[in-house]
Amino acid sequence: MFRNKTRKIREINTELNITAFMNLMVVLVPFLLMTAVFSQVSILNMNLPTGTSEDIPTEEEPPKALEVILRPERLDVLERNSGLLKSIPNTEDGYDFLSLNLFLQQVKAHPEFNTDTGITLLMEPDTAYDALIQTMDAVRLIEREEVELDEKGNQIQGELFPNISMGDAPPDTRKKSGKK
Repeated sequence: MFRNKTRKIREINTELNITAFMNLMVVLVPFLLMTAVFSQVSILNMNLPTGTSEDIPTEEEPPKALEVILRPERLDVLERNSGLLKSIPNTEDGYDFLSLNLFLQQVKAHPEFNTDTGITLLMEPDTAYDALIQTMDAVRLIEREEVELDEKGNQIQGELFPNISMGDAPPDTRKKSGKK
């Protein structure tokens, strides 16, 4: 009645067709790269000391140069040739960057410094990175009273001394002489 049918099992060797997947990748990868938001890093150009200490004799009066020294207990604003202009003591919260900014605005208004764009920040070795960044912002920018926005909606700020150089602070002479 029943016939014993033997079925032949055929071996089929077929290749996997990945053409559709490759087409998808060719389209998807450029699309993802074009729509990805890359992180934007703002770069602040600074002038670092060269390390050479050769004294070049000149007969001219050296140019005016402003310096801000970050000490653990205060900020000192100096003119390189004439000396200390103002010492700004720390507040309860730390450095008084607002007073520094206001004083530098007064200095910038003075005829001797109104065309200067450079300033030197001198720090002691244990100065915190956050203090350095906030000092750089305080010496670079002026917050305007009238708010102006650029085409992207960012507030436009004025400049004080945007060309910042950095170096090591000289030894504190006030500590040795007992002054505060």
